[in-house]
Amino acid sequence: MAKKVAIRPLGDKVLVQRLEAAAVSAGGIVLPDSAKEKPAEGTIIAMGDGRLLDDGTRSAFAVSKGDTVLFTSYAGTEVKWSGEEFLIMSEDDILGIVG
Repeated sequence: MAKKVAIRPLGDKVLVQRLEAAAVSAGGIVLPDSAKEKPAEGTIIAMGDGRLLDDGTRSAFAVSKGDTVLFTSYAGTEVKWSGEEFLIMSEDDILGIVG
């Protein structure tokens, strides 16, 4: 379930909370924080109003609040709010919806 955050993205931007990195490798090795890769997967927490089109209307998003999505490795801008980390990214940086 998506949580409520006081950050509201603008335009075609979405606010994503990255999923936790795995603490154990596939082979069963416990990974220290420095060896964990940041996952390119997260949950959409908030969304902007959509991209402004030439005719003055807004485009509809292909994703919804609460969706778990995959995104590019260097997607978005990391922001910290109330001790938690989020990403603000363009809808174009989202590669797909999980599930």
